[in-house]
Amino acid sequence: MNIFVGSLPFKTGEAELKAFFEAYGLVESVKIITDRATGRSKGFGFVEMPNEEEGQRAVDELNGSSFGGRNIVVNKSEPRPANDRRSFNDNRGSYRSNNERGGYERRNNY
Repeated sequence: MNIFVGSLPFKTGEAELKAFFEAYGLVESVKIITDRATGRSKGFGFVEMPNEEEGQRAVDELNGSSFGGRNIVVNKSEPRPANDRRSFNDNRGSYRSNNERGGYERRNNY
């Protein structure tokens, strides 16, 4: 089971998060998402637990619990649909699909 973990303290390391989840069962992998430019944590990550029942118990018991002084969000992570390819547009600060071009539309005014 792939588990989303949000509202993490920015100083949280992957080893620390793994140890927190190991109380509920075997943890296959942990990935804290970082900013590409700065390398700093974005405050969320993913935990992979191979046993579905152990993963669900971790989600049920850890969602809203305190970790590093913050109440974390823990949910089952659902895969993004194949046709949902979003990209970040820095100029507007919003997500847009790849088929949205933005800008001016060229019109023929004959």
